[in-house]
Amino acid sequence: MNGTHFKKGSVERVQAADLSASVSALLCDLEAGGEDTARRMARELDGYTGDIILSAQAIAEACARVPQGLKDDIAYAHENIARFAQAQRDSITETEVELRPGLTVGQRLIPVQAAGCYIPGGRYSHIASAMMTVTTARVAGVPHIAAVSPPRAGAAGGIPDAILYTLHHCGADRILALGGIQGIAAMAFGLFGLPRADILVGPGNPYVAEAKRLLYGRVGIDMVAGPTDSLVIADATADPLTVAWDLIGQAEHGANSPVWLVTDCAALASEVARLAPLCAAELPQPNRAAAEAAWQGLGEIILCPDREAMAAEADRIAPEHLHVQAADLDWWKRRLTAYGSLFLGAESTVAFGDKAAGTNHVLPTSGAARYTGGLSVHKFLKTVTWQRVTAEALPRLAAVTANISRFEGMEGHARTADLRLEKYAARSI
Repeated sequence: MNGTHFKKGSVERVQAADLSASVSALLCDLEAGGEDTARRMARELDGYTGDIILSAQAIAEACARVPQGLKDDIAYAHENIARFAQAQRDSITETEVELRPGLTVGQRLIPVQAAGCYIPGGRYSHIASAMMTVTTARVAGVPHIAAVSPPRAGAAGGIPDAILYTLHHCGADRILALGGIQGIAAMAFGLFGLPRADILVGPGNPYVAEAKRLLYGRVGIDMVAGPTDSLVIADATADPLTVAWDLIGQAEHGANSPVWLVTDCAALASEVARLAPLCAAELPQPNRAAAEAAWQGLGEIILCPDREAMAAEADRIAPEHLHVQAADLDWWKRRLTAYGSLFLGAESTVAFGDKAAGTNHVLPTSGAARYTGGLSVHKFLKTVTWQRVTAEALPRLAAVTANISRFEGMEGHARTADLRLEKYAARSI
């Protein structure tokens, strides 16, 4: 039996039909016009006429203005993120194995040479995004890390001091006060003295996401990201107020951020439906308006008959964030298969992962968790393979290769195998 909607969203999530064409045209202008076009767009779109490349002096001055308490908090979160990233890096190793006598194969782990990190601006100062992207690239061993962030009115260096401090603390090599499509283009095309990025990472608005999507292939990207989303699984043991706040806390991202409650308890569903609007009303503006719009338009409560149906519903939705507030957490950890990041128990919260717990908050959205995970050191590493063959392995290896090649109609391939059999295998006799 499938779940039924106790509350259903009333707004269809749509994307402007002309977004892709608009972004594509701007990318073409930026590639043709280079730095002059990027400066013009910064002036016209952001009203920014200051330095694009942040100098060491400007960064130092910004760092000096950041309160020590915030620096201590950033250090705590950065250490957690770096330690988890290092654990991920340590979980994969270079490998060498002799499959047969004379046939040795292996893999190497090679970091990309240049990474570009996009740090969103807008309504919030995304300190956490600066940590998640730059720290992970640094732990992966990327030699050059560039970071861009939209300039903001009133910020002395264009970028808010806290973001500049965080980027510097986490190890960014170059920092540019440049946002939107022009920021993505600067890293992808190697403007303002940057090396061309091998991979672009980090969240952004729909224009940033579309620019990354259009550039994919020329450069790597972490993922095509849409609006953030969050799903809570809760049973009768859950506290309705905690669940309501966890939904509204994520809904404040914006009116286009869906949230779901999946439960087998009708009483809980009813109480959360009552409490969620009250929680949203307690937020300051403009967070209140964003949360109210998201809850009213995209918030859903789905009632299921049992925990297996709840798990199936969560796997169908494949949320970015999946928070379980239900009995037998080990069962849920084993059973659930489609999510960007999993939060187990009422003591946890998505905000911990978003900011400071150590797991990465750059995660798949819009159901992409069905086929991919979030940003990690693995995104910055190329797993490449190698092989070495000696005469001992040649007779069988060359014969099999030649036979398969001729069956496929690839005579040139077959002859390269024949040649080695004739020329090098004799040395072992």
